[in-house]
Amino acid sequence: MSLTSPSILNTFDHRPTHAEVDLGILKGNLNSIRAFVSPSKVMAVVKANGYGHGLERTALCLQEAGVDSLGVAYIEEAIALRQSGITIPILVFGGLLQDQLELYVKHDIDVTASSVSKLGQIEATAERLKRRARVHLKIDTGLERIGVHYYSADKLYDAALRARHSDVVGVYSHFADVNLGDLKIAEVQLERFLEALRYYEERANGPFLRHIASSSGLMAIKASHLDMVRPGLSLYGVYPGPGYSSIVSVKPALTLKSHVVYFKVVKQGAGVSYGHTWFAPEDTRLVTVPIGYGDGYLRALSNKASVIIRGKKSPIVGVVCMDQLMVNLGPNGVGYNGDEVILIGESDGERVSVEELAGLIGTTPHEILVSLNQRIPRVYRG
Repeated sequence: MSLTSPSILNTFDHRPTHAEVDLGILKGNLNSIRAFVSPSKVMAVVKANGYGHGLERTALCLQEAGVDSLGVAYIEEAIALRQSGITIPILVFGGLLQDQLELYVKHDIDVTASSVSKLGQIEATAERLKRRARVHLKIDTGLERIGVHYYSADKLYDAALRARHSDVVGVYSHFADVNLGDLKIAEVQLERFLEALRYYEERANGPFLRHIASSSGLMAIKASHLDMVRPGLSLYGVYPGPGYSSIVSVKPALTLKSHVVYFKVVKQGAGVSYGHTWFAPEDTRLVTVPIGYGDGYLRALSNKASVIIRGKKSPIVGVVCMDQLMVNLGPNGVGYNGDEVILIGESDGERVSVEELAGLIGTTPHEILVSLNQRIPRVYRG
């Protein structure tokens, strides 16, 4: 399923801005993570358009590489994956409404049962359709999002044990905070989860998967690997914070590129872009690049981020526009129409990383990646 019509996609193929995704690197990252957490299984998280890398293509690549299952946020993402040829288990993490349940059962999608009443709705739907539902029970150990509290999980477990049309294939939770400098919150959550699991472990009719760790958790706390881990950010070669790069080796799979479409000399004192938030300190050379916040290159990066042109990092100046941004090459800088521009990636020893961009504006690397929307064509290699 695509949100862009084929005719528009064909036009977008000629855009000077595109994201290159190296599927070989993606597979390599999966192998690194799999080796680190073995014998635990791996659920690859491909929500939010595969963290900006493209939902269907990344999922098909990971399925081909032997990943155990996939995780998404919404049922629409899961159905799109089924329609694209994904046959392995897919878990939808998000909360659900009763009228969505038929879609889960018909498309063989794993559903999150986050309360006794939700599980009852799942049971009723599966019985009516004369099918079996695949269920993961959600235990809230401190995030306060969805799921039953760890201290009252036995009620959900009892309901699951009584279920006649649902197969409990997993029980999971989610860390609220994993900080290498202070793991106290995460360790408390893991302890709560393991304690809450004991009740069900003693009564379950068959095996089920216990999982809690995403990228930061699986790297920071080996005890959290349990039966399965759920890497997202690290799978795409981006680290969740400082210090993680020494734990598991992964490489960025995405490079964001564009090209110079305009060049001009700006006089000293001239204001640049909307609101004149930057003034040229001297006569200088500016180039215009056709990407902006309409593509998901965040406006907050205005006057903060840099790009690489001809092997040199040069700063973005003025406000990032919806469709364009301006780069200062300096009074003696060299740049011409058609020159390649690296907004995320490496060139000639220089690098602009997702982690760097996130740090500039006080956000997470996740937001930088998932903001890159479908107006940017993806080119797949490897």
